[in-house]
Amino acid sequence: MSERNIVIMPGDGIGKGVLPEALRILDAVGFSANYIHADIGWEFWCKEGDPLPQRTIDLLTEHRLSLFGAITSKPKDQAVRELDPELQDKGHVYYSPIVGLRQHFKLDLCIRPCHSFRGNPLNYVRRINDSITEPEIDVVIFRQNTEGLYAGVEWTNPPDEIRSAFEIHPKMAAFNSTPSEDLAISCRIFTRKACHRIVLEAFKHAQKFGYKSVTICEKPNVIRETSGMLRGEALKIATDFPEIQLWHTNIDAQMMWLNKNPEDYGVIVSGNMFGDIVSDAFAGLVGGLGFAYSANIGEDCAIFEPTHGSAPKYEELDPPIVNPIAMILTACLMLEHLDEIEMAKRIRNAIGDVIAEGKVRTYDMMRLVGGPDVIKQGAASTHKMTDAILEKL
Repeated sequence: MSERNIVIMPGDGIGKGVLPEALRILDAVGFSANYIHADIGWEFWCKEGDPLPQRTIDLLTEHRLSLFGAITSKPKDQAVRELDPELQDKGHVYYSPIVGLRQHFKLDLCIRPCHSFRGNPLNYVRRINDSITEPEIDVVIFRQNTEGLYAGVEWTNPPDEIRSAFEIHPKMAAFNSTPSEDLAISCRIFTRKACHRIVLEAFKHAQKFGYKSVTICEKPNVIRETSGMLRGEALKIATDFPEIQLWHTNIDAQMMWLNKNPEDYGVIVSGNMFGDIVSDAFAGLVGGLGFAYSANIGEDCAIFEPTHGSAPKYEELDPPIVNPIAMILTACLMLEHLDEIEMAKRIRNAIGDVIAEGKVRTYDMMRLVGGPDVIKQGAASTHKMTDAILEKL
């Protein structure tokens, strides 16, 4: 097998710390690749007015495969203030680079597995009478990644032609007396092609890995057109997978049910916003952001990232304290995408062994408030957790 080229984008904050830990694990398990560094994130926004430089897009265009750490995003006014002085008032507008990558490379599938590890002190537990149970959670969220509210079609103080177009709809009558300068509009846009693709891929995933159900988690009783389109495509596709049950939940009810019977769910499909919500909610049941990871997959490009963000307040701590498991599991997801199933399984088993043994735990696993003193309280550093996983390998 020829050696692969993988673009690595550490990004901001703790991304710079956890991505090298994942590379240590990949090397130990025998995965061979050329790692090509690419620039992305807040530093390049401040210095260049662009958090996603064209040179990075060019590298991804060439190699089509990437491991990504984390980026920092800040509100519009703060982003402008932090630009270098010579870039001020030059029309630069901050836009999330990961959202930009998803749209530029049409990474329309976001896959977020949420698997519990036995013995994780952060796992969801349930009290029944006087006994406590710890259900095994094995959920995979398929989140539509390029459309919906995250498509970026929005205005504050909409131009007259935009407002006039919206006022064709009778429901806009409720806002007739609102001046345009006091009006903000965001569009939730679904296309049938994207709905069909994500539902079909979700059913294929369920079939391949033995899940018994696919759940469409939306709000079609209120957001009738967009949620209704996703639901309609699911009803059509489900007929080709008679062995897999098709379920429907409303996002608000799902938030309640995942705290009652999370083990009942298999694959869940949602639009961009609701997928973001439900995936974070399930991640909280299996350990939180230290165990949350994802894939952004298009037809010919894939970027893999943990979902914990850049946590800049922890970036300068020495030794580093953040949990590297989410980043390492992200690397596992990349391995599975590359059909290196056995390598991914070995790493997951090693992580499971460390967690079950319980001797090495990062501060989040000990339920400590993050800070420089957690090592003195017995928490493992970032490096020590990786070392423990390497030892099990």
